[in-house]
Amino acid sequence: MIDLHGKPRWYFRRPGFPRRALPGLPWSPQFMAEYAAAMEGDKAEIGKKQTLQGSIAALIASYYRSAEYSGMADSTKRAVRNILERFRAEHGDKRVAHLEKRHIQKIMAGKATTPDAANRLLRLLRTLIAHAIDLGWRRDDPTASVKKLRHRTEGFTTWEEEHIDAFLAHHGAGSRAHLAFSLLLHTGPRRGDVVRMGRQHVRAGVLSIVQQKTGQEVSIPVHPHLRAALDALPKDNLTFIMSERGKPMTPEGFTNWFRKIVEAVVDDDGKRLLPDGLSPHGLRKATCRRLAEAGCSAHEIMAISGYQTLAEVTRYTVAANRVYLAERAVAALEQQEARTKTVKPAP
Repeated sequence: MIDLHGKPRWYFRRPGFPRRALPGLPWSPQFMAEYAAAMEGDKAEIGKKQTLQGSIAALIASYYRSAEYSGMADSTKRAVRNILERFRAEHGDKRVAHLEKRHIQKIMAGKATTPDAANRLLRLLRTLIAHAIDLGWRRDDPTASVKKLRHRTEGFTTWEEEHIDAFLAHHGAGSRAHLAFSLLLHTGPRRGDVVRMGRQHVRAGVLSIVQQKTGQEVSIPVHPHLRAALDALPKDNLTFIMSERGKPMTPEGFTNWFRKIVEAVVDDDGKRLLPDGLSPHGLRKATCRRLAEAGCSAHEIMAISGYQTLAEVTRYTVAANRVYLAERAVAALEQQEARTKTVKPAP
């Protein structure tokens, strides 16, 4: 709109959200930063003025305005907000000061059938209580002595070599499925990064991208198999992986599509050749596994994967070293047995 002084003004307008002035010129860094902040802003709630001060709903709304939440990657924000909004719908009218250990334990017990989800909620509740303490709404932490639910899991299923071979045999070179698989296998990205990758990230045979989740920059020489797939793409693609409509994909849309192309790997009788649970993140784990089995150090794996601590990658190198050491042990045993057989006892 044009103001009283004849200057153009831009505002963010979206149904259910408050109007917000956007500074600077469209597409300028200042403008886009404010626009992104407006997109992540709290939705205007009916009856928001009646939100009880000191309630869980008020605490969650305050947390959304905190520096901790604002500093999260967009994908992390969405995951956190999904969990907290469900919790607010169930308990938002309760007062933070009245929350006790027994209440937390009851909530956890109600989610016993989904221990991973229960433990994620517990972590977020601890974050919320810490925020409440900072605000002066509480002096103690009722979540401090609440234990996580026991649940042994190996996490995302790692792709094994027979799975990789079966997928590539079914989805040949030149297909979108083959391209997506090659990017995942040869660069080890998270789904939020693989959907952003494009020609702008490749210079002099090296693919460089700043990881959305951690802000860590990784630079990976392009594998020959991946280079062949990228060279065959149209030069005007915004991203390497495009939807059927020719648009960039969202992380969630990519995962749903990837699940379908995994299910499509069947034999001549229509029987599936790949087990359930194989995901894009499982290929990220396979990349780390392959690097470890090739003898790469933990630091070398970190350079490719973007992991920021040794603890995150040590399990791959430890597993690979165990196989290597076991092979050496068996070989040494066989050599010892052979020497024993060839040495004849003295007469």
